[in-house]
Amino acid sequence: MTADWEWDDTLFSGTAAHYRRGRLPYAPGLADVLAEVLRLDGRGRLIDVGCGPGTLALGLAHLFGEVVGVDPDSGMISEAGRGAAEAGVAGKTRWVRARAEDLPAGLGTFTVATFGQSFHWMDRDLVAATTRDMLRPGGALAHISDVKTETRTVEGLPHPAAPYAAMEELVRRYLGPVRRAGRGVLPHGTPGGEAAVLAGAGFSGPQRHVVPGGQALERTCDDVVAGVFSMSFSAPHLFGTRLDDFEADLRRLLREASSSGLFSERRPGTEVFVWWRDPAEP
Repeated sequence: MTADWEWDDTLFSGTAAHYRRGRLPYAPGLADVLAEVLRLDGRGRLIDVGCGPGTLALGLAHLFGEVVGVDPDSGMISEAGRGAAEAGVAGKTRWVRARAEDLPAGLGTFTVATFGQSFHWMDRDLVAATTRDMLRPGGALAHISDVKTETRTVEGLPHPAAPYAAMEELVRRYLGPVRRAGRGVLPHGTPGGEAAVLAGAGFSGPQRHVVPGGQALERTCDDVVAGVFSMSFSAPHLFGTRLDDFEADLRRLLREASSSGLFSERRPGTEVFVWWRDPAEP
């Protein structure tokens, strides 16, 4: 991470219960793209590092014989276990509460490692090197995130967009102008430059794939509120005794933006960078 910030275990405290409802889903077709690029056949082992409530791992479980999700937040691990039971894949999934920096943690070797919008929270040089050592020959690391450069409008959709700029300003009114992150702050945001880190760890690549988004979604006020509380920078615990006041102001803002209480949204596209363990791609 950055030199002026240290990870602590409150980073996503209290957000897990809001995650599945509040976060926008990955683009449909992500699993098909990974299956084709990585030649997945229902066998092999997946490790999802920083798995959260299992969003990514559960969507890929049918492509592997075994799936291991690793996350330091106990709430996330509990939600992932519930999600696996609901999806009928509890028998082939394992959820481990640990930091990525604690790997390999006796978990063995894997065919594929995934990082779904989690790598920036870690000691990236250490985690990249350790993950490469945990991959089997021919294995791959997939770094997965929303496409950051696209513009998504709700033009032609039946409801207004959620008032994100006003929502961000409301968070700043309560928590201050500098982005919060656990017990610390991130004045310069999270780091980029993943390519240099992964190349430095000995991975080859990357291959870039974009899974198209843009599909229309309908969101309720409750969905949008859950989205706010799923974020590290607006996690419920950060508001302390003012949490109820903040939520009341947030819901008032949403009612003013949409008299029906409904909002239109478009799924973001999903960007995948595939890095191979070995010097040459298979």
